[in-house]
Amino acid sequence: MTKFNIFSENIYESWDIDEKCFIATAKKILKFYLSAPEVYEKSCLSGFEYKTISFDFLYCSSRKTHEINREYRNKDYPADIITFAIFADSEEKFIFDGEINLGEVIIALDKVVEEAERKNTSKEYELSFLISHGILHLLGFDHQTEEDYNFVIDLQNKALESIGV
Repeated sequence: MTKFNIFSENIYESWDIDEKCFIATAKKILKFYLSAPEVYEKSCLSGFEYKTISFDFLYCSSRKTHEINREYRNKDYPADIITFAIFADSEEKFIFDGEINLGEVIIALDKVVEEAERKNTSKEYELSFLISHGILHLLGFDHQTEEDYNFVIDLQNKALESIGV
């Protein structure tokens, strides 16, 4: 049985999210993805032995994602989500004591609120949607083509549906 170590920090003061709840949501989403052969076999984890998967969430403002985009990605705009996929993007797949650190997902909560209002959905749904998106990026999935984008969005919808979100 794989253990999940998911850590989170919320530095966005306008929304005191229930971090334990969203960590539980992330674990359920990750379990769904790992149980789906079409995901696991194409993921960065395929072919590796491990006991633990870990990664981090940082919840912040779009001002912070703008700073991160400028500093680390040479992009001058605020993002709703930024993912640093350490394991997936590394040439050397480093596994320490049976643990794989997938990386970090950074989510701008003010963008989540804006999107929820725009789509007339709940903030919690939109946050869960971005969490599922970030996890796919950590697993090595990207969406540079329309086909890849549709594949990722379809997986996200299936994952959220499977956990009742």
